[in-house]
Amino acid sequence: MVTLLLDSTRLEVALSVAERAMAFRRENVLIERTAIAKVQLTDDAWTWLRGVASPGTYLPGLVAMGTWKSAGGNDFAIIRRRRPSVVIDLEGHPEFQRVVLTTSHGVALVKALRLDEVTRPADVAELATDAPTPVKKPRPRRVPQPAPVAG
Repeated sequence: MVTLLLDSTRLEVALSVAERAMAFRRENVLIERTAIAKVQLTDDAWTWLRGVASPGTYLPGLVAMGTWKSAGGNDFAIIRRRRPSVVIDLEGHPEFQRVVLTTSHGVALVKALRLDEVTRPADVAELATDAPTPVKKPRPRRVPQPAPVAG
């Protein structure tokens, strides 16, 4: 599982030795907080892959690690089996347009990104325990419309 480190200016995806080898990457992925446009949680990260692994490792249903090139731009993926994941859409990042990660700390990441006063790099799981839980606004209900009568 990837380690996510967050401070006041950036999110760092810290890769293990095995992840670096399978992703064909020497360094961790660094993402400025200002480049994060949207963060989404998903139960099936495989549906978010686009393009082909180049360079990277791809074993369908088992593992997808590395850079994914497509007409829409480059994505970075660390996906293992069918586990909860997070999809981070980026704007203005020099390397990637999207980062897809299998992590059990997706909710913690979303909470931690909402904090304004993160001063030192910390593990996302630690930050989420101190973050206030967001309050959901009720959504208006749709009223079903009667079907038109065929005549």
